[in-house]
Amino acid sequence: MAESNHLYILWTNDNVITSEKMVMMYALNSKLNYWWKDVTVIIWGATAKLAAENEMIKEKITLAIHAGVVFSACKACADQLGVTEKLEDMGIELKYWGEGLTELIKENEKLITI
Repeated sequence: MAESNHLYILWTNDNVITSEKMVMMYALNSKLNYWWKDVTVIIWGATAKLAAENEMIKEKITLAIHAGVVFSACKACADQLGVTEKLEDMGIELKYWGEGLTELIKENEKLITI
């Protein structure tokens, strides 16, 4: 079986510095430098509000999307935080991630949790 070349970043930390200097920086550079073929950032919890409302983070997400990074947010979190429409307008997929995350873990996919 071929080794997966898809990285998933589970982003739950809404600290702006961590978001900019780790999540956004690594996701973008992973695509630009071909470290990973596919990169998906999963927005979960408080990060849904940060991603939807912080202008600097929104710009970083837009740049990463243009480079090929996929962003997907927990729909339940976005709904509860009142940011679903804002995230959708940014081109971020929304879905219920509980079952999907469980599957990623059970299949030993490459997953970083921040």
